[in-house]
Amino acid sequence: MKKTFSVLMATVLAAATLAACGSSKAPETAAATTAQGAEATTEAASEAAKDTTEAATEAAAEFTTITPGKLTIGTSPDFAPYEFYHINNGNPELVGFDIALAQKIADEMGLELQVVPIDFDGILMELQNGNIDLGISGFSPSPERAQTFDFSDIYYSGGQAFVIRKADSDKYKDYSAFDKLPVGAQTGSIQMGLAEKNTPNANIIGLAKVTDIISEMVSGKLEGAFIEKAVAEQYIKNYPELQIAWDVEYDTEGSAIALKKGSDLAPVVNKVISEVLADGTMDEYIATAQELASDSENVYEGQLDANGQVASN
Repeated sequence: MKKTFSVLMATVLAAATLAACGSSKAPETAAATTAQGAEATTEAASEAAKDTTEAATEAAAEFTTITPGKLTIGTSPDFAPYEFYHINNGNPELVGFDIALAQKIADEMGLELQVVPIDFDGILMELQNGNIDLGISGFSPSPERAQTFDFSDIYYSGGQAFVIRKADSDKYKDYSAFDKLPVGAQTGSIQMGLAEKNTPNANIIGLAKVTDIISEMVSGKLEGAFIEKAVAEQYIKNYPELQIAWDVEYDTEGSAIALKKGSDLAPVVNKVISEVLADGTMDEYIATAQELASDSENVYEGQLDANGQVASN
């Protein structure tokens, strides 16, 4: 691309030089020279555009995706600051650092990004069925999941948290206090496994969305909940009546992108992850996502309606 640009500039300069040197000639000759230069410039520009298009086409052809020319990802948009909707002038825009990372990967591949919002517990099923190319929704690459799917390198190292109401901070000091009490976790998530491990005698309730868990916590229908730490911290900013009671021990910390077994997308996905971690771009994605997520009046988490608008309660 740089080489083509240099050729183009050289052509323009040559045309300008010829026009200047011909100023002592008859006007017709100068005009003809200028016209030739313009024609050469147009041809060079056309060649540059052709080269760019061919390069993008060749790059896209190196990867196998379910839709030619597109990178299709599945994500659950109820997981701020990973992925959520920010309302901009009345229009919900899907944002979050997972979405920013997905866009970077698509750009690197020379593909158009196509995002499919899916409830969290359905993403891996859609991936296994070949309906999406990547699953990007704060996935933890657990050994159980790794039996069925490939995972990228870790792109975000977070943690797990146990959340309670602030008013109950003196009431609940350890997991044993939750025997026979309702404790929430997202269906199909790592947090569900943590609930079963740490509060086996509780009344464990699985809910499809983290927003549902938070709502049940605030209303008093749940006494505690297992939530990914960065997500819990974000919700607590908007619901100060909640707090993290303590961190939850977990061996496999961090988030990775899910791929089908043997996917040829893995090398470029890991290449992009390595680059954004090394140059600080990932930190920028996270900071931007956290800032947008803190704008609580314009944040929506969940699925949109059939018209692409915020679903009414």
